[in-house]
Amino acid sequence: MEVASCQFRTQEIRKQSQRQHMLLTRNNLLATMAAVMARLSVRQLSCMRGPALSANVNPNICDSTAKYPPILPSPTAKSRSAKRRRVAEFFDELRGLSVKDKLTSLTKFQRMKYVVYPQTFALNADRWYQHFTKTAYISGLPNKYSKSSHSIQDAAESGSQTTFSQIDDALFGEIRTLICDSLLQENCQVIKGRAFLYRALEHSIGPFLRNVASGLACILAKQSPLLRSSTFDSDPQVNFYWIRGKRNIPCGHRRGRPEPLRFQIDDRPHSQLRIQQQLPEFVPLGSEVSVEVPVVQHLPDRLPLFRRQYENSIYAGAKVDDPCCYGHTQFHLVPDHLRRDGVNKHKSGDHVEMAVRANAIASLFAWTGAQAMYQGFWSAEDVDKPFVSQAIITDGQHFSFFCYQLNTLALTDEADANNTRKNLCWGTEGLRLYENINGNQVIGLNDDVIRLLVQFLLNGA
Repeated sequence: MEVASCQFRTQEIRKQSQRQHMLLTRNNLLATMAAVMARLSVRQLSCMRGPALSANVNPNICDSTAKYPPILPSPTAKSRSAKRRRVAEFFDELRGLSVKDKLTSLTKFQRMKYVVYPQTFALNADRWYQHFTKTAYISGLPNKYSKSSHSIQDAAESGSQTTFSQIDDALFGEIRTLICDSLLQENCQVIKGRAFLYRALEHSIGPFLRNVASGLACILAKQSPLLRSSTFDSDPQVNFYWIRGKRNIPCGHRRGRPEPLRFQIDDRPHSQLRIQQQLPEFVPLGSEVSVEVPVVQHLPDRLPLFRRQYENSIYAGAKVDDPCCYGHTQFHLVPDHLRRDGVNKHKSGDHVEMAVRANAIASLFAWTGAQAMYQGFWSAEDVDKPFVSQAIITDGQHFSFFCYQLNTLALTDEADANNTRKNLCWGTEGLRLYENINGNQVIGLNDDVIRLLVQFLLNGA
């Protein structure tokens, strides 16, 4: 009896499960048919159900097509399309952020990057730096300074003096006295001990340059309202991080895959002058310049440059909220190993000019690029106006003048595909300020170099 009852219960359970399975199959079939009927258009339904339904059909509804969501790659996939989608979503998110959050997002991913040193001893570094920054170098100064620079060179060749009527004689005499007093103070009147190795210029010429730069800014504030609200930074810090070009990874588990080349500049100019208004452009943004940017096919390792991994930084010498967020003029000291009195003995004076040009290109690109990113521009959103900065590089006796105009930040391969803009840098060779210092007298003081220095600081007035 017990065995029969168990078999009967087993059969009942089996029949009940079969009935549930058939009911579930029926429900699934009905749901599938309902979905198919929902996808059919009104015209197809009218054909299936006869002419009675087609008489009341709206023709606008019949012509409409079904709209489906776009087919997008998975955001977690490893394909190229998925990577492009992630990059596009990241860029869309950046456009709605503030400047501080934007800079944080652009620099938060740390990877191996090439460290670019503005003051370098590498040969032909200026051509490499032009390629890294997409900068075309133009010998001479812009049109607003061309008269002064050409007259100085002609005067140097002929041994005569030239005059300009930019400022009155009383103010120029005050500036001339300031420069002479600063030279005599650092060379004759101040007793200094022995400098550290390769820091002789910083020990002797550094105070002279600081006194001249700050003193000129104070004197010329009478003529320029822009300098009255300016800020003078002594020994500031300037950083800039960007991406330029690609390479194939040579080894490792990612061997053969493309990787962007990342660059970082950590600059320490001697001093700099920041203002509240942007300097006027030297040439219009869309103007064409015949000078081309050098193209270097080799990797930066051949310069040589070395790759390091540390915190990415974009810094213009002040915080984003500082009112003086625009750059005016930077002052740099030539390194000791490039002093002209020592280099001329080995007949390698051209190497000094090359190194000075490389210093100007790297320093001004980093400073001007940081100013542009402080205004919310970056590689995917290029600048809509030029950013201008100036630099004066000296060893105390020879002064080189440079002007830089940033026309583009789109330096990545994707952003630079159809970008015809290029950054511009104007510069001069070293101009001698004086011949010699004998006792308490400055012999052969060149007034034209002083006037060009004054015109640089009066730019934008």
